[in-house]
Amino acid sequence: MRTLPAATALAVLFSSAALAVAPVASADTTKPIALSDWADDTVVDGTHQHVFFSDPYGNRVVVADYRGDVVATIAGLTGVRDLELSPDGSTLYAALPDADKIVAIDTEYFTQRAEYPTGENSEPSRLALADGKLYFGWGRDWDSGLGAVDLTAETPTVSLDLAAGHDWSDPPKLYADPDNPGTLLALDDSISSAPIVVYDTTSGTPVIRASAEKGGFYKDAVLTPDGQSVVVAGPGNNALTEYRLSDLEQVRTYPVPSEPQTVSVAPDGTVAATVLDTDDTGDTYVFSGGAAQPPSVRNLSHSWMPFNGHYLSWSHDGAKLFVLSGSGANIEFHALDEPRKYAGTLTVSAPATATRAKSLTVSGKLTSGLALPAGTPLTVTRTDMESPKGKSLGTKTLGTGGKFSFTDTPPAGGKVTYKVSYAGDAQHTAASASDTVEVSRATPTLTLDKNRKTYAYGADVKFTAHLGTTYKNRKVEIWADPYGSDRPNKLVKSGTVNSNGNLSVTVDLKRDTKLSVKFAGDARYKAKTVTNTVYTKVAISSSISGHYKTRTAWGQKYHYIHKSKDPVLKTTMSYYPERKQRLQLQFHYDGAWRDWGTDYFPLGTAGKSDVTLTGTPTTNVRLRFRSEYHDTTSGDNVNTTTYGAWKYFIYTS
Repeated sequence: MRTLPAATALAVLFSSAALAVAPVASADTTKPIALSDWADDTVVDGTHQHVFFSDPYGNRVVVADYRGDVVATIAGLTGVRDLELSPDGSTLYAALPDADKIVAIDTEYFTQRAEYPTGENSEPSRLALADGKLYFGWGRDWDSGLGAVDLTAETPTVSLDLAAGHDWSDPPKLYADPDNPGTLLALDDSISSAPIVVYDTTSGTPVIRASAEKGGFYKDAVLTPDGQSVVVAGPGNNALTEYRLSDLEQVRTYPVPSEPQTVSVAPDGTVAATVLDTDDTGDTYVFSGGAAQPPSVRNLSHSWMPFNGHYLSWSHDGAKLFVLSGSGANIEFHALDEPRKYAGTLTVSAPATATRAKSLTVSGKLTSGLALPAGTPLTVTRTDMESPKGKSLGTKTLGTGGKFSFTDTPPAGGKVTYKVSYAGDAQHTAASASDTVEVSRATPTLTLDKNRKTYAYGADVKFTAHLGTTYKNRKVEIWADPYGSDRPNKLVKSGTVNSNGNLSVTVDLKRDTKLSVKFAGDARYKAKTVTNTVYTKVAISSSISGHYKTRTAWGQKYHYIHKSKDPVLKTTMSYYPERKQRLQLQFHYDGAWRDWGTDYFPLGTAGKSDVTLTGTPTTNVRLRFRSEYHDTTSGDNVNTTTYGAWKYFIYTS
């Protein structure tokens, strides 16, 4: 049994009893644990409340506490395989087949205190402590045997030829219990004809007491605390099998749905096992009522359970059960706090949608390996917008077959969650489950005025949101999102609407802007958002320089320019990066203004653009120009198309 022996465990338990003031509530935990791939062995140290995992591919031993938090890593252990803990919990022995030795590690400081070379190519890989000797299975491929390190000698000595005439096909798996001396169990897991061998170690030299073929390919085994039996996982049958150590006759079986992979027995005799679980229906089985009662089943992992190594161990006092699942980089450590209790599976089913203030039905089922009787109480809580912390709906009871149902009339709309809980009892763990209903809500009236209106640059515009009838919430938010990636959407006002349902805000417009009014909803009315867009012109001013006089003619102010002078057509426009102004020239002929030409000119960072007219102009022809901003073609789209005022000029001799 790969835990602190029962007698020592009870001593630790009793010695600490005086320190226990009150029971502490706890819960199962699952945590990832950093192992390179698979752990060959798991050993529990009750003295320090640590769990040791051998990591062959990482050449190390990983040490975790009972919660699964790694507290230390012992490196430099080449190809480490089997682990064994001394009866007092002070020393951890580790088999290093790749280094042909066994090392002793201090369990308080995690340092190596001794090493025992076992001979070239001996490859020790399996360990067990019995009667002051550290027995080990060594070798490979029919060149294998049983050896021992005599720890009682002043200078520990190593013996290799202790198989007592048995020809091992592979290093035997070894099991012993210091609380029940004189017995060493050995298994061959590599061939179908391999027996279970019970050695008598009373004399210091192993002698075969009993041997029987039971199918070989044994996955794992554990001695019972009374020292009378062994419980074996495998081979090939869907059960754990218990054999008497005296004659290896079958005592009983513990049925499981598929071939068991690893097994552990608590100090009180409770048997636990894992199965491969290819169907994802349950991977961990605890026979708290013995073989005659169905086991408690837990489904700790949705992938196959590990199938090569010892992954299951009880805590020193038998209160917790530790299980590894997964492989590669996805190994998890599970600590079960109430492993003997039957885990219940609770399901809750509610309609996907429902109408507010109308009755709906919630149903479900509570199942367990040990069935719960009709009348078992369940508590029900409803969580909704009116009761965000949950409102008790009282106690409901199980019917026949673990089924239940109840009706409820949801007063609030939106997401409504029904949670059903079972408190557990002396034989069952607590369980809870929930389901959610989308309950209908009315659609409120929500409007925002001035949609698609156009305003001058810099105009201060008042926008009014209107909210119609709602239940309790009368608050709205008004947001303004100016065009352009450099300006974020901004909350410009938040508040409660007035008695007419209105909330207003004044916005300084300098760009096209999306305005939104948002209502978060309440228990009877849906959330709603209304978005409008308003358009904003740019600011444009134009002038002419180089003239010698101005005079009103043909109903306009004209600038008179000597034909020898090159006038400058000046424009100032609201600036935006990469923005260009479109300059349009026209001349007057035959009673109408006619296009002379257009072109785009970039604006400086101050928003200015100066265009000089050169060449030999025709005199006494009426001319005019204007500057324009065109949405998109002027280089951006943050404003709406805007036309500046015409400026008039004429050349003279």
